[in-house]
Amino acid sequence: MTANASVLVCLAPGSEETEAVTTIDLLVRAGIRVVTASVAENGDREIVCSRGVRLLADAPLVQVADDEFDAIVLPGGLKGAECFRDSPLLVETVRQFHLSGRIVAAMCATPGTVLIPHDLFPVGNMTGFPGLKETIPEGKWMDRRVVWDRRVNLLTSQAPGTTIDFALKLIDLLVGKDKAREVGEQMVLAAGIYDYKE
Repeated sequence: MTANASVLVCLAPGSEETEAVTTIDLLVRAGIRVVTASVAENGDREIVCSRGVRLLADAPLVQVADDEFDAIVLPGGLKGAECFRDSPLLVETVRQFHLSGRIVAAMCATPGTVLIPHDLFPVGNMTGFPGLKETIPEGKWMDRRVVWDRRVNLLTSQAPGTTIDFALKLIDLLVGKDKAREVGEQMVLAAGIYDYKE
């Protein structure tokens, strides 16, 4: 757990906007510093997401990749995940987070599209979008809304509907269960979402 925790959220053309915005929103509610980085090939800060929603990133990834962050978040959206996969800088940035023991948090299409092809986690259980289950080796796949593999500091989740679970777990990991519970209480969570109450 980190005082003044900070998280790098990567965005690419075709990223899933619900996963990106919901994660950013909950992290900010928890008092975590969030920096959004564009992985667009041309470095454009304006990102058109998978459903056409436009987001404005804080900076191109190249400007912030070497800054100090406690975790990196990779939202899903197949086109966005493919953009991440094809960016040598993004792949190397994720590798450096992993090698330095920081949290890598990936959702939906991203685990099977980015982490697996680049063998970023030779060891590590994960989940992803159930419709893309075949992109994750059977020995690594876990059919759960959120999977935290503490051995390798890897957090993964399945889809837009699991984003609140994902973000609350990341808050728990970075600043503790009490803060996750506090943020959850503000949200009137749907039944079935773990709310961190004792």
